[in-house]
Amino acid sequence: MSKASMYSFKSPVKSSRITAIVPILAVAYVIIVSPLLAVVFPSPAPGASVISKLQSMMTPRPENKIFWSALVAISVALAVRNHSRFVRLTWPPHIICLLAYLAFCGASVLWAFRPEVSFIRFMLQVVIVTSIVLPVMLADRTADIMRGVFLCFALASMLNVFFVLLQSPMRYDNGEILGYPGYFSFKGILGECAAITFLLSVHEVLYPGLRRALGIIGIVIASWLVFVSESKGSLGIAIIAPFLAGLTLIVGKKMRISPAIVLLPIPLCYVLLSYIPGVNIINRISWYLYGNYTLSGRTVIWDFVRYELGRKPLLGWGFNSFWQVGPDGPNIVEGGGWIRQMPSGHSGYLDVMLELGYVGFPFLIIFIIATVHALGRVADRDPTRAWLLLSLALFVIMTNMIESVWMRGQDMQWLLFLIVVGEIGRYWGPFAPDGRSWHRRVRGGLPGVHRRLSQTAPR
Repeated sequence: MSKASMYSFKSPVKSSRITAIVPILAVAYVIIVSPLLAVVFPSPAPGASVISKLQSMMTPRPENKIFWSALVAISVALAVRNHSRFVRLTWPPHIICLLAYLAFCGASVLWAFRPEVSFIRFMLQVVIVTSIVLPVMLADRTADIMRGVFLCFALASMLNVFFVLLQSPMRYDNGEILGYPGYFSFKGILGECAAITFLLSVHEVLYPGLRRALGIIGIVIASWLVFVSESKGSLGIAIIAPFLAGLTLIVGKKMRISPAIVLLPIPLCYVLLSYIPGVNIINRISWYLYGNYTLSGRTVIWDFVRYELGRKPLLGWGFNSFWQVGPDGPNIVEGGGWIRQMPSGHSGYLDVMLELGYVGFPFLIIFIIATVHALGRVADRDPTRAWLLLSLALFVIMTNMIESVWMRGQDMQWLLFLIVVGEIGRYWGPFAPDGRSWHRRVRGGLPGVHRRLSQTAPR
């Protein structure tokens, strides 16, 4: 090996380390800065009319425009500065599937119900995907981006503790407690933030020293926040996701098959059971979780979504061009009662099908399957990191069954999934010249595992 190639591996360019900060800044803005600004400067002002609230939901806040414009400019500038690294990048299949999914969303602007609104929302997704995936792929391999993400979520959870202690809970019309929102706009968002903090904290406990101490603190705070937010869905998924991820990786390793193949029977069984007369899985789950048979009204929304999908089944209504697109929007004109106020269909999969039709929906499914499949290579090189990434991916995948996350604004879970996509992409490239890849990280790790890997690596 030449001296130049050894130097390029052992002494990475400083700017390639700086790129790792970009996705962390995006997470910090979405879960800390942006919601706090919304609390200090609410838009619209309290007591505003329904029309004003609708216009507010359609119009991006000025700070969001400034932040994402600056972040995408920084991302592109870093890509230009690291031109040699950029041209050598290996773009894995799951990222190509993401770009194909994004491209179809852009094409749907042509037939969208409200093309101007659809185009603005599509461009936001282009900016977000560029600002997350590109910097993660360009980041130095020794940079631990997931630890930075953990610190952001841990700080957000700690700040929300003070807000919860000083605020009154949200309530139903009959006075029953709905849950605490913290500094977020709704209690469900606090539950999602706390659940993600819990998963990241469990991973931190696996490392010694200060990381373990912070992880334990994060678990305690996140567990309390999930309960006070009354987010039963997030609590259940946060418990299921890490166990399912661990079981999937163990079975995949023993049988030498892809994690996607291990998980595939679960959705297939669900689809088959849903066609059996008298077996209604949703009703049973809803009763045990929420004490009702409609998943707190979600099944009513889903019936409306299916009806509207039947009106434009092939290509759908266009990307983000159904919910909250104006006073003459389809959800306002066709929806009845409280459905008119819904910002989404509370199902990421139904919403994608509604917006992109039966033609565009497979782009999302292929992207998800490709991402889970690519995790197999991460498991071969770093099982602990693979377990964390699969746990987070499964959390987002399952949450989309009851909430809309896929390419939905600057949703924290969508950003997190994009970081997972980028992290998997960093493992897709070839091993380092010394055969040890990048298990030896700058800050700690699992020394025993890394030592065994380095001993068995080819010299």
